[in-house]
Amino acid sequence: MSNQSTPPKLPLRFFRWYCHPDYAEDIEGDLWERYERNVEEKGERAACWRFAQDVTKLFRPGIIRPFCKIQPINHTAMFQNYFKIGWRNLLNHKGYSVINVLGLTLGITGAILIFTLVKYHLSFDTFHSKADRIYRVTTEFHQEEISRESNVPQPIGKALRDDYTFAEKIAMVYSDSDWLVSVPSSEDDKKFKEHIAFAEPEFFDILDFPLVQGDKNTILTEPNTAVITERIAEKLFGDQNPIDQMIRVQNKLDFRITGVLQDLPINTDRRDEIYLSYSSLKEYNAWLAGDSWQGIAGGMHCFMLLKPDVPPSEVNETFPELSKKYYNERDAEIYQFKLQHISDIHFNPDLGGYIAKKNLWALSLIGLFLIITACVNFINLATAQALRRAKEIGVRKALGSKRGQLFWQFITETALITILALVLAYAFAQLALPYLNQLLNIQLQINIFQDIYLLTFLPILLLVVIVLSGSYPGLIMAGFQPVMALKGKLSQKHAGGFSLRRGLVITQFVISQLLIIGTIVIANQVRYSRQADMGFAKDAIVMLPVPEKEKSTISALDSEISQLADVEKIAFCSRAPASEGWASVDVRYSSRTENENFDITVKAGDHQYVPTFDLQIVAGRNLQPSDTVREFLINETAVRRFGEHSPEDVIGKRVWIGLNGSEGTIVGVVKDFHNRSFHETIDPLCITTSTDWYSSCAVKINPGNLQSTLSDLETSWVEVFPNHVFEYSFLDEQIARFYETDNMIFRLIQIFASIAIIIGCLGLYGLVSFMAAQKTKEVGVRKVLGASLPSILWLFGKEFTRLLILAFVIAAPLAWWVMQNWLENFTYRIEIGGGIFALAIAATFLIAMLTVSFQSVRAALANPVDSLRNE
Repeated sequence: MSNQSTPPKLPLRFFRWYCHPDYAEDIEGDLWERYERNVEEKGERAACWRFAQDVTKLFRPGIIRPFCKIQPINHTAMFQNYFKIGWRNLLNHKGYSVINVLGLTLGITGAILIFTLVKYHLSFDTFHSKADRIYRVTTEFHQEEISRESNVPQPIGKALRDDYTFAEKIAMVYSDSDWLVSVPSSEDDKKFKEHIAFAEPEFFDILDFPLVQGDKNTILTEPNTAVITERIAEKLFGDQNPIDQMIRVQNKLDFRITGVLQDLPINTDRRDEIYLSYSSLKEYNAWLAGDSWQGIAGGMHCFMLLKPDVPPSEVNETFPELSKKYYNERDAEIYQFKLQHISDIHFNPDLGGYIAKKNLWALSLIGLFLIITACVNFINLATAQALRRAKEIGVRKALGSKRGQLFWQFITETALITILALVLAYAFAQLALPYLNQLLNIQLQINIFQDIYLLTFLPILLLVVIVLSGSYPGLIMAGFQPVMALKGKLSQKHAGGFSLRRGLVITQFVISQLLIIGTIVIANQVRYSRQADMGFAKDAIVMLPVPEKEKSTISALDSEISQLADVEKIAFCSRAPASEGWASVDVRYSSRTENENFDITVKAGDHQYVPTFDLQIVAGRNLQPSDTVREFLINETAVRRFGEHSPEDVIGKRVWIGLNGSEGTIVGVVKDFHNRSFHETIDPLCITTSTDWYSSCAVKINPGNLQSTLSDLETSWVEVFPNHVFEYSFLDEQIARFYETDNMIFRLIQIFASIAIIIGCLGLYGLVSFMAAQKTKEVGVRKVLGASLPSILWLFGKEFTRLLILAFVIAAPLAWWVMQNWLENFTYRIEIGGGIFALAIAATFLIAMLTVSFQSVRAALANPVDSLRNE
């Protein structure tokens, strides 16, 4: 556009010259009316010059230079100007800035922590180079119900290698924990408890656990050889070279070190750090290494590396043929096998996985809620503050600012706040991480320079927050009509309206109440799982290991412990009534010729088992002292599954169980107790005596003198087992581990619900502060007219009360549906009653009331004279 020495002849062209064309036709008010009068009185040219002078006087002199040449836009200078203006706004309105920055910081902090946690779990065993072709064989039992186990029969590895060609590599591995490990040549004779595994050499061709010492082609090929990790090597041998050193396991088997593995990564479910040659398994336990297809030991796994062109469905189709070959006709229908991809191992609790993927998606959803809550908070406050900036927007438009420029001005300010919040959130996440690791017993790390996923996530998160937070307020303010803005005629409806803010506040309340209700339900279920009667005594019972099962050592330990003053009862058993591991075997009742169509869980326990755990006998009598299987106690569930109508009907009947082909007489029926967690149903169960199966000693103690009693127990135990490491655990702590994942979810939802509530409180506080400023004159007038303090407070509280109730109406059914689905994971669970919802809305009311009370009371107590004078 060229310079001109005279103004345009037409008024509309003149306004388009000085103002954006989108708004030229909208300009009205005093300046327009004065222009029209001047046209009539002094002519068009004089009127235009007068208009320019009026505009110049209205704003800072020198801003408007009529008829100057328009220069090309300098985008760098423009954004620098945006930045300066945004920074000045932050400094000039510190309260508004702090609330916005803190709200976004908390939301982004929660999102970073949740992203890190979800990424950590999703990364499990993804580092294996051939992960897409690695599978684990699992067992399905097709009986009255279909159940699955990760364990398989020991001979399956050899059968798959000999009979089929779909696998490139197959490896059997037997894992166990708390094995005694020592160095025979050491002078101090220290002993340690470690995770061990007997593994075939092909195991290291399938999974990538790199060697730092040794030959991958020869490790574990010879009997009595071992591979250990760097951590174990340093622990056992210090600075010495571990190769060809000897280690001893369980005080009876010696193995020569032939390789050292790199320390295990934190994101693998294979936590074994000592691998022993699989050919030595028979020397340790002949039954484990046997050729029985019916006996399936816990910890016996089969890994398979499929050939590149073989789909897993083809392998699954061949498994029925395998069952028919190695089982009789009936058992072939029961024992079925399926492949499980390695990526599913961590996420399948039914097969020993740590956490279900749906829990990770739930956490991700909570992270999204936090971001939405923070963005809603920002939008709410920005639109509430919009009227304060109305004259600024009017001035800018009158001076020629385009709508897009004003929009990007506000986006730049939003970006400035968000970047500051992101930097603070990253620092807060770093500070919170050690506490989160300790709380969840994991090893998360946050390092933006070493984590490509986090480095990608943060810019995306930044962009999403800027767009979600800044777009709507930017469009609202950019759309203000300049003359109305300059004359102060804009109202709340022009800044998004109360309906918008109502919707945003309702959204915050819905999210907060969803998380509050979820927290209450999970807390009640966890408390129920811990405190509900499991059908046996679990308090003040100490579980001690029995590493040697000879009758003489068991009698000696019984004698030593029984003499202690604070010991009330003592029982020897395979496991406690409720335990993580259990033996589930075939069973045949009475004179029937075929096995039952269900398995029975076997618990070995001496004649003190029932009184020590306070089990209730509903029919018959307790077991008599015996070192072998002679008599059985069964539970009420087993009575029903046998088809009998009452407990008395089974007394005196014979029972055969598939554990070493044992047979005995049913002498009593115990009341049903929970033999596993509340996630599972109560199994048919029997209790019998057998010294060979006693691996634990349950000691009921007087808790009044706990420390000295534990010290006495250690002394007595070491007297009997001097070559072993003393360890103990409390039964109630063992049972609490059933709900480890549930507790983790509970802790996380507590943390992030608190963050969401704090963000919501910040938003409420900001809105009430804004309302108090807007209603200063109204409050003053009401007080002059005699309004009471409660009525003034209700002026502020009634709006939020209505919104909270509406949010509750939305949140309650949604929360009920979500938590009802979560409770479906428990066979025995609480009911979601009205009390939970009443507590949730009461908590929300209390939080909202405390948040708004300070500013409300302050406004209500203000001197009306001052309020009216200020107006």
